[in-house]
Amino acid sequence: MGEPAAGRGGTRPGRIVGPRPGVDPVRLAALETLKAVRVDDAYTNLVLPSVLRQFDLHGRDAAFATELVSGTIRHRGTYDAVLAACVDRPLSKVEAKVLDALRLGCHQLLSMRVPAHAAISTTVDLVRAKGTSGAGGFTNAVLRRVARQDLTAWIAEVAPDPAVAPTRYASIAYSHPRWVVDELRSAVGAEQLEALLAADNEAPRVTLVARPGRATRAELPGEPTPYSPFGTILAGGDPGEVPAVAEGRAGVQDEGSQLVALAAARAEVEGRDERWLDLCAGPGGKAALLAALAAERGALVVANERQEHRAGLVRRALRGADGVAGIVAGDGTVPPYRPACFDRVLVDAPCTGLGALRRRPEARWRRRADDLLGLVLLQRRLVSAAVDLVRPGGVVLYATCSPVLSETRGVVGSVLESRHDVRLEDATPLLPEVPDCAGPVPGTLQLWPHRHGTDAMFLALLRRTG
Repeated sequence: MGEPAAGRGGTRPGRIVGPRPGVDPVRLAALETLKAVRVDDAYTNLVLPSVLRQFDLHGRDAAFATELVSGTIRHRGTYDAVLAACVDRPLSKVEAKVLDALRLGCHQLLSMRVPAHAAISTTVDLVRAKGTSGAGGFTNAVLRRVARQDLTAWIAEVAPDPAVAPTRYASIAYSHPRWVVDELRSAVGAEQLEALLAADNEAPRVTLVARPGRATRAELPGEPTPYSPFGTILAGGDPGEVPAVAEGRAGVQDEGSQLVALAAARAEVEGRDERWLDLCAGPGGKAALLAALAAERGALVVANERQEHRAGLVRRALRGADGVAGIVAGDGTVPPYRPACFDRVLVDAPCTGLGALRRRPEARWRRRADDLLGLVLLQRRLVSAAVDLVRPGGVVLYATCSPVLSETRGVVGSVLESRHDVRLEDATPLLPEVPDCAGPVPGTLQLWPHRHGTDAMFLALLRRTG
């Protein structure tokens, strides 16, 4: 599962306002990015690079702007609780662009090594530059109140006693909506909940993947990933400047996603093994790794993606790759293929994305509990369609970047109950190098940010029997 290309419905976000005299361009770039995320439903990791280019920010300035944006979004729930204690009106009554600036100021004051006077004065300059009448003095007063104590003291003041209201405490202290806290507690257990929430708030490391047959891990900078045989962890710098990445022979991909593609390729099939399908291929990272693995065996991959603009991203990811039979813009629930024509199918289904909150910090605020039912019904339809497409003796690997039990245990259980031509296989042998990754159903796998340093990927292996 990946993000839209950018903006609402995959459209480009609105024009970004360039630097203004007397205003720090780094902080202005951060504010404009927050606006794009709020107004256009843009994804931070997609809109921020274009903003950095527009403001001509590089090196330390680009890193500072990135931390400002991502950190502010991750900790928004905590900062809003602090601001609510410092503002004389409901935050809903504060102008949206002023609230964006106040959150940026909070992040600098409470979570970054920025002197208080610099954090406050530059935020006031931002608000005044946006032409908001009288808001400069208001911003100055509010942030001076915020600056009177550190983050630990503020959490002790604004969060309830965790023994009395554990969900509300975790929601404020770790900046997750309450419904997300409840879902993650059910998935990981109360003992590990705070470790998981804290891991969600850590900035993710940039992980590269060498696509077999096109690049080797030795070509890539950084230390080797602990579990994937194809990855390295980049210490710093722009991954686009790595030659193998620039040439499409390698890419940027979370280690958890690499392991999903590896598991899909490792699963044993009965009989021929020539035609593979990635049913929900956008934006194309897993499909590119699958194609490389398929080419080594003389197999071919069909990459299917429902949305045309995301199918374009898949085409870009697979450009120049061997092992590709075709890229199709088709609805995975009613796929345009003959039944039983594939030997193995990967279903990396659309999901809440609550396992990827490190890389997509805005997802925690964008998703709602009401989204779950529609997503679960879609996941069931996709897995059932995949079972129809795989031949008897072939396999379907169902994966989500969510540990939510209704999206993992619930979907697998529903498919097994509704179909008599499929059985659940033990996926444990597929990733023997990964410790402590037992999933919520025996034989399934669950990766975790706080245990493995990956997205919280769930994997279930199904074999077509009839």
